Amino acid sequence: HGRLMLSCWTEEGTRTWTIRAWNWTGEKFVFEASRRMGAETPTIEIIPRASAAAIAATVRAARQARTDRLAKLVCSRLAGAKIERASLSPGIRRGQPGRYARIILRLKHQRIAVTASVASNRASDVDPFISASLLWFTRVGERVPPPLIQQLWLVVEAELAKSLVGRLPWLRRGLLETIQVFEIDGDWNDLQPRAIPERKELWRKRLARFPPIVDPESCTWTNTLVAEAPNEIDVVKARHGETLRFLGLPFARVRRVLNSERVWFGVNAGSRRLLDENTFHDWMSLLNDLREYRTAEASDHRHAFYRNASEAWLEALLRRDISQLDPGLIVAPLHAQFRTAKGRLGVRPIDLLALRRDGRLVVIELKVSADREHVVQGVGYWQRVEAHRRRGHISRAKLFGDRVILDEPPLVYLVAPTLRVHPAFNTLAKLITREIEIYRFDINEDWRAGVRVMRRTRAN
Repeated sequence: HGRLMLSCWTEEGTRTWTIRAWNWTGEKFVFEASRRMGAETPTIEIIPRASAAAIAATVRAARQARTDRLAKLVCSRLAGAKIERASLSPGIRRGQPGRYARIILRLKHQRIAVTASVASNRASDVDPFISASLLWFTRVGERVPPPLIQQLWLVVEAELAKSLVGRLPWLRRGLLETIQVFEIDGDWNDLQPRAIPERKELWRKRLARFPPIVDPESCTWTNTLVAEAPNEIDVVKARHGETLRFLGLPFARVRRVLNSERVWFGVNAGSRRLLDENTFHDWMSLLNDLREYRTAEASDHRHAFYRNASEAWLEALLRRDISQLDPGLIVAPLHAQFRTAKGRLGVRPIDLLALRRDGRLVVIELKVSADREHVVQGVGYWQRVEAHRRRGHISRAKLFGDRVILDEPPLVYLVAPTLRVHPAFNTLAKLITREIEIYRFDINEDWRAGVRVMRRTRAN
């Protein structure tokens, strides 16, 4: 179609970019690319293959140099301070360089912990940064001899600063009083303090209202395809049609084109094909494979259909009967992948937004593998929902029909299989203010065969 595309396999599956411009330097190709309708605009470099160890060493050296530079900068702000430590955090995997600077300054009567991200950042990286910083501050404070670490300095670039100061007020008061936030300029030459707002100030921010919920009529093709496996296929509404998911795995799209309906099928975006007489056999083959491998009784647990989109699989099971998680929740309406900021790219949707029979809103965040950001993500989602609830947007949009919504903050349900809860979950949860009611739900490991709650506890 007159476009140059770059496609490759990643850990998340096939990824495809549109190439807008390119340059050959004699040593490497440099591509200006875009993806997701321009929401992502990375620069991609294709270079001669080098060993992973050599690349990691180069990245580690660059990040360590930035750490040393930051250590000298923050030390210059305090008379009599000495740099006691300036190192990188451990990498996600063994042998990989860490993303965060770990700096300890020594003064006469106290120590100060300083941390910053020395890798490239996006606004969505605020949750990992907060989680990693709080865990490090908690643990390092238990290990050092007197004088004790009495302050935590968080150094961030402008892109993270706004999101960061909006999350910190929900920490425990005692912890919050030890934290200071500094914004660093693009050249890493200057620090400017950023004030952490009071909690009441967060509700003054202007928010766009939700449009009223209108259930559009399903396409004729959608009803036909869902009838093939009504217990497994669910439908996600889109602007010009629907996306069909087989137990959470998107495998077909129905779109209205020039007053007619067309179906594209395929698990990977780069390999979708139009459903017609010539591709009907391939369509049936795909559907049969989904029935065979995307089931709790699948013989091959390594198959991509079984492993991919596991979190969406759990969401699909709960969408059919949310009372499996909490009998006090109403079954419908239930909002999955709910966006509190309409039209804003980069704002992650809430897994499930539900309502209890007593009128209390519930924010539900699902994980099927150990995720350190589970708690902080839940707090961020709670804040967004509470802001809209206070303004009456949720009631006026009739997200839950004519049911009365209580004038109380939402509950937060954090759900994960028992053995997949991150080891730092309880540590992080206890750092959050008690004003946010966070509940931990441990479910059975074989949740694909049916969700059962093994334990429910108040996390904070």
